Amino acid sequence: MARVRVESLRKEYDVGTVVAVDDLNLEIEDGEFVTVVGPSGCGKTTTLRMLAGLEEPTSGTISIGAEDVTDVHAKNRDVAMVFQNYALYPHKTVFENMAFGLRMSTDMNEAERERQVVETAEMMDIEGLLEDKPDQLSGGQKQRVALGRAIVREPDVFLFDEPLSNLDAKLRTTMRAEIQRLQNELGITAVYVTHDQHEAMTMGDRIVILEGGELQQLGKPTDVYENPANEFVGGFIGSPSMNFVDVEGDTRGDTVHLTGLEGEFDFELSRAYVDQHVDSLSSNRYTLGIRPENVVFTDDDRNSITARVSVVEPVGSDNFLHLDIAGEFIARVDPAIEPQPGEDVTLTFDEDDIHLFDSETGRDLLGSSEEPQAMVTS
Repeated sequence: MARVRVESLRKEYDVGTVVAVDDLNLEIEDGEFVTVVGPSGCGKTTTLRMLAGLEEPTSGTISIGAEDVTDVHAKNRDVAMVFQNYALYPHKTVFENMAFGLRMSTDMNEAERERQVVETAEMMDIEGLLEDKPDQLSGGQKQRVALGRAIVREPDVFLFDEPLSNLDAKLRTTMRAEIQRLQNELGITAVYVTHDQHEAMTMGDRIVILEGGELQQLGKPTDVYENPANEFVGGFIGSPSMNFVDVEGDTRGDTVHLTGLEGEFDFELSRAYVDQHVDSLSSNRYTLGIRPENVVFTDDDRNSITARVSVVEPVGSDNFLHLDIAGEFIARVDPAIEPQPGEDVTLTFDEDDIHLFDSETGRDLLGSSEEPQAMVTS
């Protein structure tokens, strides 16, 4: 097991015309499970490949434990990587696939390698497949073999590159729990890259969010969800996505009145609440964010908004109501609430659930008074 430290990491392509990772700083604790998430092209896989030694950084350093491994060849780093496409040798049996890394990177004799592979296969529940070849296996079995091949080496660090994306939804859920169980049992430091925010939120001790090669926020999943550092994080984390409305604000006595710029939208924040979170309002234009689950229906006209229902999506435990506010606005409500398309409804939300993002930097002005662990504002 080992701590992983990344300092000022940068990766350029095409003589600097493409910057895949820009000034990335991370510190992953010994035994911690960290998930890395972001849209396609955000730099998450490039970061993982630099940790593995498969890509050379343009600048910056990578340390595993007390050793600077920035210039250390991949085969000499004590890491094991699980790939999206499994990367199994098709001509080798399961046993030979799992034993290959031990034969190439350790001084174990044949008997020791066999014992290690069999013990790991039993842990992964694939001991009956050791003589099979990859084309005889299902997708879930191939993934177990790929995981077993990584575990058998007992590395300091596990690296996962979207390992479950080729599996169906049910099997993905099963394997997600399996990976978490194994990591908890083995206590190995793990970095898990995924495009699936649900995986990132449910699996990680902490979550890293990247966009455009830059770190947007790093923190515990619940903290990132409740206190997004900026508008990008607020919109990326959560399903359905956070609703955004461009508003203009002006102070009227003891309240701050927010008026929509793209349609009829009026809401008041108490001045006491605003003063508690924001030292001063630097401008009068903002982006208001509210999560669909925080939108509630009301019979009270005070501080409420009238909207027309365009689409009703029943999803079993909830109904998703698409409303004609600022383009795309969704309310996540109880399934018993099922208005008809074209019907007008009255809704509201608590000011404690609102996020008010700066129109210039995207920073959440009404967020937690505590500084996020890491963020960028532009």
